Amino acid sequence: MSASMNCIEMTGPGGPEVLVSAQRPRPEPKAGEVLIQVAAAGVNRPDCLQRLGLYPAPADASDLLGLEAAGIVAAVGPGVTTLKEGDAVCALLHGGGYASHVTAHAGHCLPVPKGFSMVQAAALPETFFTVWHNVFQRGALKAGESLLIHGGSSGIGTTAIQLAKAFGATVFTTAGSADKCAACQELGADRAINYREEDFVEVIKASPSRGVDVILDMVGGDYLPKAVKVLRPDGRHVSIAFLQGSKVQMDFMAVMLKRLTFTGSTLRSQTIAFKSAVASALRDQVWPLLDQGKIAPVIHQTFPLAHAAEAHRLMESSGHIGKLVLTVD
Repeated sequence: MSASMNCIEMTGPGGPEVLVSAQRPRPEPKAGEVLIQVAAAGVNRPDCLQRLGLYPAPADASDLLGLEAAGIVAAVGPGVTTLKEGDAVCALLHGGGYASHVTAHAGHCLPVPKGFSMVQAAALPETFFTVWHNVFQRGALKAGESLLIHGGSSGIGTTAIQLAKAFGATVFTTAGSADKCAACQELGADRAINYREEDFVEVIKASPSRGVDVILDMVGGDYLPKAVKVLRPDGRHVSIAFLQGSKVQMDFMAVMLKRLTFTGSTLRSQTIAFKSAVASALRDQVWPLLDQGKIAPVIHQTFPLAHAAEAHRLMESSGHIGKLVLTVD
């Protein structure tokens, strides 16, 4: 292997134009890690926030963007027994995915599902880890319950729709156009609500279910007090982002009377052990569905690694449905 690698660096915080092609020394896997020769890397909204200077990388993470990738194990670090050189994997990363090589903890790697391309595999880790933990672990969604997903046409949303339906839930979702709502319903959503034309509270209240058990919310803002109106008794609201802000005024009396739970989480700051446990649950509960072709990521568009700035512009325009992926030669 070459001692150097291609990558995308930031010249500083700012717009997509700060993303530039560069070369760096190839990283070496530490104890418990593997080196992956990257074939494809997912693009996620936290990447855009980090580029803007609003989501600094942890001190122990690469300063390069990229929270998920797929490729071939090129080397294994000390103590790794579960993977070997040549294995095809996708991995949740602490950073550094916008490169031809990246290191990942072995416990955060999962096999490329049967019949999947590397592009499809690269679109899995960040969204599937996030949805599984927040909807099924924190939100405790069960078969026969109902889920409201805000941002249903996003990478997170398209994943959550498919997983919730696969595990027997009724799914409502919000999206910002007729095309996006149609895409959500094609994936299995029972009702997609165009938030530009309809009030999700009114729609859900008028539906046969008359409420939901779990809400997956990446919007925040005035959606937070509205959530109290549509959650059933003992309902659970899970926040994973605040695109419309995290500071709101709320009357918590209904939270107490309906025994509601408001919770949330971030993924990147969790421990190695925590992420490994989520990976293990995914391997047992979700990977068989991927292997059988029952669910799959929605890929909107791919870009060569050198065109990462174009991918960021599209991400920030919200003109996509599903995932954006960078390909590496």
